[in-house]
Amino acid sequence: MLSLFRYTNIYLNKYGYIMKIKSLFISAQEVNAGMLFISMGMMEILKRNLHKVAFFRPIIHKKDVRDGDIDFILKRYDLDIEYEDAFGFDIDYVEDMISQKKTKQLINQLLTKFKKLEKEYDFVLCEGIRLSFLNANINFDINIKLAQNFGSPYINIINAKNDTAKEIFESVKIENETLESQGCTHFATFINRLDYKKYIALEKKLKNYEYTTYLLSEVEELSLLSIQDVIESIGAKPILLADEDHTRSIRNVKVAALSLDNFLEYIEEDDLVIVPADRSDIILGVLGALYSNAYPNISCIVFPFDMKAHKNIKKLIEGLDQFNIPILSVPMDTYQTARAISKIHSRIRLESHRKIALSLGLFNANIDTQYIENKIATTQSDVMTPIMFEYKLFDMASSNKKTIVLPESDDERILRAAEIILHRGVADIILLGNTEQLKENYLRLGLDLSSATIIDHSNSPLMQEFVDTFFEMRKHKGLTYEAAQDAMLHVTYFATMMVELGYADGMVSGAIHSTGDTIRPALQIIKTTADVSVVSSVFFMCLETKVLVYGDCAVNQDPDAQTLADIAIASAATASAFAIEPKVAMLSYSTGGSGSGADVEKVREATKIVKLRDTELLVEGPIQYDAAVNMAVAKKKLPNSKVAGQASVFIFPDLNTGNNTYKAVQRSSGAVAIGPILQGLKKPVNDLSRGCLVADIVNTVAITAIQAGQKS
Repeated sequence: MLSLFRYTNIYLNKYGYIMKIKSLFISAQEVNAGMLFISMGMMEILKRNLHKVAFFRPIIHKKDVRDGDIDFILKRYDLDIEYEDAFGFDIDYVEDMISQKKTKQLINQLLTKFKKLEKEYDFVLCEGIRLSFLNANINFDINIKLAQNFGSPYINIINAKNDTAKEIFESVKIENETLESQGCTHFATFINRLDYKKYIALEKKLKNYEYTTYLLSEVEELSLLSIQDVIESIGAKPILLADEDHTRSIRNVKVAALSLDNFLEYIEEDDLVIVPADRSDIILGVLGALYSNAYPNISCIVFPFDMKAHKNIKKLIEGLDQFNIPILSVPMDTYQTARAISKIHSRIRLESHRKIALSLGLFNANIDTQYIENKIATTQSDVMTPIMFEYKLFDMASSNKKTIVLPESDDERILRAAEIILHRGVADIILLGNTEQLKENYLRLGLDLSSATIIDHSNSPLMQEFVDTFFEMRKHKGLTYEAAQDAMLHVTYFATMMVELGYADGMVSGAIHSTGDTIRPALQIIKTTADVSVVSSVFFMCLETKVLVYGDCAVNQDPDAQTLADIAIASAATASAFAIEPKVAMLSYSTGGSGSGADVEKVREATKIVKLRDTELLVEGPIQYDAAVNMAVAKKKLPNSKVAGQASVFIFPDLNTGNNTYKAVQRSSGAVAIGPILQGLKKPVNDLSRGCLVADIVNTVAITAIQAGQKS
């Protein structure tokens, strides 16, 4: 369904020349309209293209209480701006100035703060104050007034939750007419939290509407409370709470006022249950439900009156293996607790990985981000920070979505990464495992993997085809039919065959399997491309302001000259595929003709092979690392080189050198190392470290999806 309507706004100054936009002002009339959500989406676009981006809230609630939106944006997007520079004044100061008829002075003060940021940064994203928070006696829209004076095009957000389609359309027209009458430049209108009927009705009403307008459907998950919301809002104290439990969603609140046998009839998935700590029967009953396939999994138990469970019940709970239910306590009685929880508003926090993924997935699925980039006319620079590179990966993967199979569904990290990938729209996911068991596991973890495809490989109708195919592939190598059957029972072999036969576009494995378990099936089934003879690997080394490619640091132990040339050509192709201009440095302890020895000669010979095979590729070797990266050294050692001092792809002479170098750079400089990324295969398969984090898995899946898109 098309979710946008466009009207091209060209920003002209009084002489008719196009203006370059250096700021945007985002505003909403009321709470829960999704202002932080839109700010996140816009910041994703900005950070893909620009290095120095500032975030500015002219008005915050209280200057002595840290603003949640500012804290979130500064930390998530690693913005180089002090917290104190990211806001103007608090509501009390603003209302006092307006009441004293010092509005002009107030705006000048805020304009001074804004202009300072505009001068120092490539772009300033401003977020206004929700007007419902201001004194009702203020008879003008201060957000519009500020945007007008800042010279910032305006984004207005409409909360469609409680209004009819007709009322929403009227609100859109009134707001945009007001903007125009006030001399503000309209950038876009976002209508958020639409149900299906209102969505369809507004599509019709907005068909010929002149302003850029985007429609966003209501996503229930984004409005659900989390356990952390409850803790912060009503001062609940954790009794039993794991780190990953803070962001568990709460769909409903239930008060346990019935006997256990009756209460079990009413529990639903992701309930928060308020129960006195002395109701041991209820506590044991909901714990039993967690371990039972016949009942839903609740999210949390809350003890009112600050009561504690009996010591034997506590001992029993603490001794449970694998799964448990978070438990909180509050000083209030049962009624007060239920009432207080009903008034809490959900928030997106830095740790809200699933909500962040959902938000960005919704934004990217419904917003024409390329159109917005063109309107902003962002100027690309040579700077590429780790966070910019990561956003580039997600953008490239989601723009050509592929299907990636993850065979290691027994690992919790894989499940958590799969949820983020699905919510962000990075790729479609296939998980291998028993359907019922896998579903029980992810629900107990509070995850939503309902949109993933689950295949029980051992009972799959694909098994016969896979066994027959593998047998035909390998029988000349002495493989028996029984051995082919045994191989396909292994998840990595089955997943690799899925890629080979087109049931999936790529595979990621290695969280609980060795590198050999990942690469061996790929070599036997998928095989290498025609232009290289070996599978090799690279790491993307994300330094502070640039991304370098290191190869091979994980696979080939002591490559000869021919293999080294293959690694160089494959690494250059990988760099190009990820928008990194390849300038290849063939590393050695000698630069140019200054040294000799078998190791130097190997690199020299490999460099000659590369130049013969690809006459247009910029390659230099042998060359020392300092001459490859430092222009001053390069001018002394290789003054006429087009690579020295500006290399982007570094080929190490052996695994020992490469592996130690990438780890040394990673640890000493704080660089982010993404990889190893396998190259040279006809179809993409990538290996994870067994110590990988969820973020590592997400990045590797995104890279695999990009590789799949380029090979299709």
